[in-house]
Amino acid sequence: MLKSKTFLKKTRAGGVMKIVREHYLRDDIGCGAPGCAACGGAHEGPVLEPQPLDPASSLCPWPHYLLPDTNVLLHQILRVWRPGTWASVASSLRLPGSLETYVEQEQGENANDRNDRAIRVAAKWYNEHLKKMSAENHLQVIFITNDKKNKEKAIEEGIPAFTCEEYVKSLTANPELIDRLACLSEEGNEIESGRIIFSEHLPLSKLQQGIKSGTYLQGTFRASRENYLEATVWVHGDDEENKEIILQGLKHLNRAVHEDIVAVELLPKNQWVAPSSVVLHDEGQNEDDLEKEEERERILKTAVNEKMLKPTGRVVGIIKRNWRPYCGMLSKSDIKESRRHLFTPADKRIPRIRIETRQASTLEGRRIIVAIDGWPRNSRYPNGHFVKNLGEVGDKETETEVLLLEHDVPHQPFSQAVLSFLPKMPWSITEKDMKNREDLRHLCVCSVDPPGCTDIDDALHCRELENGNLEVGVHIADVSHFIRPGNALDQESARRGTTVYLCEKRIDMVPELLSSNLCSLRCNVDRLAFSCIWEMNHNAEILKVRFTKSAINSKASLTYAEAQMRIDSTAMNDDITTSLRGLNKLAKILKKRRIEKGALTLSSPEVRFHMDSETHDPIDLQTKELRETNSMVEEFMLLANISVAKKIHEEFSEHALLRKHPAPPPSNYEILVKAAKSKNLEIKTDTAKSLADSLDRADSPTFPYLNTLLRILATRCMMQAVYFCSGMDNDFHHYGLASPIYTHFTSPIRRYADIIVHRLLAVAIGADCTYPELTDKHKLADLCKNLNFRHKMAQYAQRASVAFHTQLFFKSKGIVSEEAYILFVRKNAIVVLIPKYGLEGTVFFEEKDKPKPRLIYDDEIPSLKIEDTVFHIFDKVKVKIMLDSSNLQHQKIRMSLVEPQIPGISIPVDTPNMDINEPERKKKKREK
Repeated sequence: MLKSKTFLKKTRAGGVMKIVREHYLRDDIGCGAPGCAACGGAHEGPVLEPQPLDPASSLCPWPHYLLPDTNVLLHQILRVWRPGTWASVASSLRLPGSLETYVEQEQGENANDRNDRAIRVAAKWYNEHLKKMSAENHLQVIFITNDKKNKEKAIEEGIPAFTCEEYVKSLTANPELIDRLACLSEEGNEIESGRIIFSEHLPLSKLQQGIKSGTYLQGTFRASRENYLEATVWVHGDDEENKEIILQGLKHLNRAVHEDIVAVELLPKNQWVAPSSVVLHDEGQNEDDLEKEEERERILKTAVNEKMLKPTGRVVGIIKRNWRPYCGMLSKSDIKESRRHLFTPADKRIPRIRIETRQASTLEGRRIIVAIDGWPRNSRYPNGHFVKNLGEVGDKETETEVLLLEHDVPHQPFSQAVLSFLPKMPWSITEKDMKNREDLRHLCVCSVDPPGCTDIDDALHCRELENGNLEVGVHIADVSHFIRPGNALDQESARRGTTVYLCEKRIDMVPELLSSNLCSLRCNVDRLAFSCIWEMNHNAEILKVRFTKSAINSKASLTYAEAQMRIDSTAMNDDITTSLRGLNKLAKILKKRRIEKGALTLSSPEVRFHMDSETHDPIDLQTKELRETNSMVEEFMLLANISVAKKIHEEFSEHALLRKHPAPPPSNYEILVKAAKSKNLEIKTDTAKSLADSLDRADSPTFPYLNTLLRILATRCMMQAVYFCSGMDNDFHHYGLASPIYTHFTSPIRRYADIIVHRLLAVAIGADCTYPELTDKHKLADLCKNLNFRHKMAQYAQRASVAFHTQLFFKSKGIVSEEAYILFVRKNAIVVLIPKYGLEGTVFFEEKDKPKPRLIYDDEIPSLKIEDTVFHIFDKVKVKIMLDSSNLQHQKIRMSLVEPQIPGISIPVDTPNMDINEPERKKKKREK
């Protein structure tokens, strides 16, 4: 049956357009209940569970299905899922219109009332239908709604209906489910104190008016990891003058949570502040202790140079909440029998969350997931509810799960729908595969990778041509041959965006059959590749470049150390070694030329763990050793990426997926310039070339590690490199590489961006056909946004994994003393780097229950004077390193000063191994 609506719509040009909307109603849609004779057993789309609910419910003792209304679904179920879940739920629920349950909107009826009525009609139809199916089993559909009027109407119409709370409380066998009920409103579960802490959020209509008029600014709220009383708002749009706004103090933060989209009001200039140098963590249990908060806020407001002041504001309203489920631990209340407790998130940028639970004793010492329900004006913390118990704190599997969830890393096993698009095994190259493809299996190609690498993306070759020139090839796994546009495998790869490398685990972007087998360029097997081949002279000048799909057979899979050994060995002169020597010689010339153009050589301490073969616990921790061969591979990957970027931009000026690295604003370099000045060195930052030259000159014969420290600090000044669509941006420049154009082509096994670039290049050389999304710049821009987010989260997850394994290492090693260098000075702490372990940590000089030392902080130098000792950036110190487990919420590596000796501050070298975990044990003993 067809229903249609016709209406007229006025166009912008003043014309009139006739619009007809057709609605198809069918009478052949099954109810979804398995074994229903009336529907013939055939069902289209999702079906109901074979066994209906048969819980120990005091309200519904008979078997039944639940039908929640849209608000219950939205507030109780979807609130604990991540952004984007609604779309997948909606698609799984979407069915064609049914003739028997279709409801038209009545005159004077709003859309919500029509939807409520439609759900009641569906519930009534199901109950009548299921009676025919099993009259003796008393099978029913229970309608769940929190809307009082909707429930009353349902009962009037003979539909069994309960609120979510009524139904859950009736499940006598599962009393713990009550903890998982979401609060129904922002003002629910308010603290007993009626004192108003925060100002009221303005309604959305007023916020939009204010943003339009320029009274308010819209931006993303970013909380500080180091100071819970400070945040910044990154303003959307082109207002360069007020791009970043500082917020200080609870009242100015006004209940915004990290990543919320907020509206801010700029404060008058006489109220502007400078970014605080104080490290403050929220460790209070008493949520009503606001006087202490006010005292801490006064610490932030110290006299500073007027040049240091930044645009400062306050949150006046929330445009969009970006809450997600949060991992962390329960801070059990000191009040006996209390059901109200504070939850401490693992992410220090998220405020503590107040929840009610009857399972506090069970959940203590466990990693759990909690969702925020609301944040009333008179509550110091937001309200939330318990969602899930992940496992015991400190357990490797649990902690890995936490860091993956916290960084939104998709890590579920690949679905059958995704796996169905993999090639059938055994697989081999066919005649069809060789169409539009060169056979390069005769070339002496080899790969050079870290030890244990199984997802080998790239291989290289170098040979002398008859004309005396050199042919150099970079051969990249042809992943796009196996992943075709738009199928489930492609969609899942795009969603994941990148492979995530943890210390003991790899979360693949593509299934293992591709990542470690068919796409991996392993030696002595035929593999499909995409090749970038240059003809060069012996001075590494490019004479010709060509791109081709190819088939290769790698002659060796080498580690960096093995390749280096071949290059250095006088006894080895085989084809592979000769090829490597040619590549290494050219790479040195290419690198020298890049640096002369202004490319930066920065530094970042990377660590490698050596694991126990049985326990898989870290038994050694070392900084990674870099060889010439690391640089050799890097140079040719950079050259291939630049060459491909030029080619795809020539062919697709509006639709090329490129990567840029914006130049940092001058303010980013302030700390680097000041640090160098404290060591009587000058760093120029007006261009990348002047920065590179300054870093090259910044040397000290008496302090050889100084140059490395400067490069580490320079790395911290950089902006994040990002993917973008060429038709949506004018600035293509890559600051760090000093290249006018750049992309990613060389790692398609682990980066989805490279798959898109492969598809663009394949179309450009006529090796494959295009498809609509490939040349839609708006869809490419949306894709780039997801890829940038996934790439950033992967980096954070990797760092979190290193931090956790570092804790495991020092847990077994005990207390150690090591030399360190100061990277930053704060008002009450110094941040140090320990070169031996590539480890960074904070040494605090103010501790609870200890006399406060005399601290004088100078932001201009910068320096920190403690009693009579002055600390500058890059000063050498000695610290003790230990694992602090006294706070199970955040176990951390704790560092204490050993040298220089400051009475009352420094720990003597011969201090016995004090038990840092004793406070926690004493607490547990008291509770028992």
